[in-house]
Amino acid sequence: MNRKSVYWLLATVLLTSCSPTYVLRAGYEEAKILWNRRPISEVLARKDVDPATREKLELVLRVRRFVEQDLAFNVGGSYSTITELDKPPVVHVVTAAPRTKLEPYLWWFPIIGQVAYKGYFDQADAQQEAQRLEAEGYDTYVRPAMAFSTLGWFSDPLLPHLLRYEPGTLTNIIVHELFHSTFYLNGQSVFNESLANFAGHRGAIAFFTKEFGPEAEVTRQAQATWDQERTVSVFLATGVERLKALYTSTASEAEKLQQRETLFTQLQQEFRSLPGPVRQNTDFATVRLNNAVVLQYLIYLQDLALFERVYQQEGRDLRAALTRVINAAKTEGEPFGAVRGLVEGHGMPRPFSTANSLFSVLSSSTVAVALAADSPRVVSDKPSNCRRSS
Repeated sequence: MNRKSVYWLLATVLLTSCSPTYVLRAGYEEAKILWNRRPISEVLARKDVDPATREKLELVLRVRRFVEQDLAFNVGGSYSTITELDKPPVVHVVTAAPRTKLEPYLWWFPIIGQVAYKGYFDQADAQQEAQRLEAEGYDTYVRPAMAFSTLGWFSDPLLPHLLRYEPGTLTNIIVHELFHSTFYLNGQSVFNESLANFAGHRGAIAFFTKEFGPEAEVTRQAQATWDQERTVSVFLATGVERLKALYTSTASEAEKLQQRETLFTQLQQEFRSLPGPVRQNTDFATVRLNNAVVLQYLIYLQDLALFERVYQQEGRDLRAALTRVINAAKTEGEPFGAVRGLVEGHGMPRPFSTANSLFSVLSSSTVAVALAADSPRVVSDKPSNCRRSS
């Protein structure tokens, strides 16, 4: 990244912000990541690279070629480099919601409008924002982001901490991130993240099938993980309906708060009893549940069965399925409904009813949007002192 690009990045975030201090920090950290990129090919040429790291770096390049050639993703220069920093910045994400409503707390700022999540490069700042919201009577959730993307604005590098993940998760992350560079529908965060979740899982399965065959252990594990992800999607949908029934009941506010704790405990017990492999990087069963946590998970797990049904209809051709979904989503109207029209008449069940009412207001970020592969983690570059949208 040259100096002109760094200056352009900083100017961009300043012009789209109402908190110069906040956004300067975000722009600085992002510029530092981009400034310290090195081609992965150069790193692989070094003799001191340990075998495990070499294997992961070579895997990243193979996955990158696969999605470009077999799935027609627009990879650009993304994931052809790695950021070499002693301590790469970690993004900490804040989400919030009323305590007796499944509605996301929204931040607002010029140009971008309403957003339902906010990221900080300083954990103390994230915790301070969460404490402020809790004092106002909101549920909050703070967690680190696994990875994030500039959505094609820049050639995103591989972050070193991702090399700690086993091949299946790492492959899923890379496919997920590169899909966002290929397609991102403004103002439709839930659709974008859920579709990318589908692309990451199915892309990983397709990659391992091509590399090692359908019966290889890594391929079967990737398939089992995707099956489990869809199971969790259905589980969460039913949990949301139970919470909605409570929150819309005639019970008093105090009774709702008391009864929801019992329901949260039941949901966590049921989650631990779900069949299939343990979901990696998932804290749903252990975190103190609240509405902000539930909404955060829903962003990545909305109507996964819908995308899977299109995939099956396309003869298990992932490239064709993604193309069909993307083309439908680009039409006017709500994207989940547009895609649902592709499978109507084929026995596709209707989705749970919270889809539109909860998430139609979510919108995308301008500079860095955190994208999860196997865990719901999100970051936004939204300023902390912008006014709240009601």
